[in-house]
Amino acid sequence: MISPTITAVFTVGYLLVTLYLCRGLRLGARELALGGAVSALTLVLASIYIPLPTGASITAGSMIPLMLLALVYDRRLAFVAGWVTGLLTILLIPAWQPVHWAQVFVEHLVAFSCLGYAATFGSDRKWKVLLGVLLAITLRFIGQVLSGVIFFSQNAWDGWGAWAYSITYHLSSKVPEFIVSAAVLLVLPLDRLRQAVRGGKA
Repeated sequence: MISPTITAVFTVGYLLVTLYLCRGLRLGARELALGGAVSALTLVLASIYIPLPTGASITAGSMIPLMLLALVYDRRLAFVAGWVTGLLTILLIPAWQPVHWAQVFVEHLVAFSCLGYAATFGSDRKWKVLLGVLLAITLRFIGQVLSGVIFFSQNAWDGWGAWAYSITYHLSSKVPEFIVSAAVLLVLPLDRLRQAVRGGKA
């Protein structure tokens, strides 16, 4: 009973906090274009992956576009674009088709929108970017671990419990994805990209 309780508390808490942080967002033509482009790029990159022996996989940097959007434009837009992306994966990426309706809330609405938290500490220092990326991917890790415990425990390896299996399974992909994503974002000229993307936006 403890696993569903932890999952419910995390999911509801996450969605409420993220919705609160989205207050004041205005979706004009620029925002819709940026959000749509980033969502499409994320879906394409998520469709290109390298399978791992654990059964998990490493994508072609699919976490980077949404985190970059948050860092150079507006994390609120990244949250919303992440929600849209998470829902679109159900239709466009077979591996992301949910096995239960509740999985959409626990995993799909968390796994992509959480990447907007990459901008939590700002982007004027590399260590702030690194902490933000770590926070974003940690939130994704938590959501997917909980989803694994609740909805995929039957896939646990022999002798492994649901928690140990889900944690190990997702660590095998999140650690390398964190390293790659952080490395790319740390070398990108974020200030120049911000000026190019934001244009006249105050």
